[in-house]
Amino acid sequence: MNVLVTGGSGQLGSEIQANPHKKSCYYFTDINSLDICDVQAIRAFVQLNNIGIIVNCAAYTNVDKAEDDSVLATLINHTAVENLATVCKEHNLPLIHISTDYVFGGSKNTPYTETDPTTPLGVYGRTKLAGEQAIQQAGIEHLIIRTAWLYSLRFGHNFVKTIQRLSAERTELKVVFDQVGTPTNASDLADFIVQAVENLWYKGKREVYHFSNEGVCSWYDFAVTIVAQSGNDCKVLPCRSDEFPSKVTRPAYSVLDKTKLKKDFNYPIPHWRHSFNCYINCKLLN
Repeated sequence: MNVLVTGGSGQLGSEIQANPHKKSCYYFTDINSLDICDVQAIRAFVQLNNIGIIVNCAAYTNVDKAEDDSVLATLINHTAVENLATVCKEHNLPLIHISTDYVFGGSKNTPYTETDPTTPLGVYGRTKLAGEQAIQQAGIEHLIIRTAWLYSLRFGHNFVKTIQRLSAERTELKVVFDQVGTPTNASDLADFIVQAVENLWYKGKREVYHFSNEGVCSWYDFAVTIVAQSGNDCKVLPCRSDEFPSKVTRPAYSVLDKTKLKKDFNYPIPHWRHSFNCYINCKLLN
């Protein structure tokens, strides 16, 4: 089977490329090789390469910038997703789509389930939710996978790399303690996606699922762990979100309930500390 992975040069797409469990033929594209904002370009690519399933990792993810660039955010997070769903409908293809915890408002204090009301706080969350709805309205086989606090040490830009860099440059860092969620190793999510593709877990599915690592922490807790692992001589101090003014309010609580995914696919998910520590140790060994 031929698999199209859009957003192939991002941190998640790159982790899928690096995943050792792939058996099918994967085509990884980015804006330079396939413009998913152009529905005819998608049609041509799918037909030329006899694509059997699409995995969409492409997204506009700059939460703050989206407030001033809503047109582009909408184009990538909604219109492009609608284009992919349209082509999937035309060719009877399944679609695996990556979404976000930002579709929720973060006002709960218990983990969000897939059926909880969506109340996005900003342009990013609203456009990602619109993308989900476009897929659902297309009536195609799909897995919509919401994730949160995604990081990769090998690819892309993310919180882990930022804290590693800043803690090497400074003797003190302030990090918010009033935003709570679960760090998610992009390698773990990539492995689930590959398993879903190779084992045909999408067959007959029109479902939303949540995937993050297990456990709960604040950004402050995560930063303390990152600095400790880096060995940098930097003190991490907790602070409130209002000390870092932002154009958009971020969810205060982003913990996702993974019960449905774990039950439907009998899939174990590691704790965030275990996954992070293993990732760091493997990186050091290599």
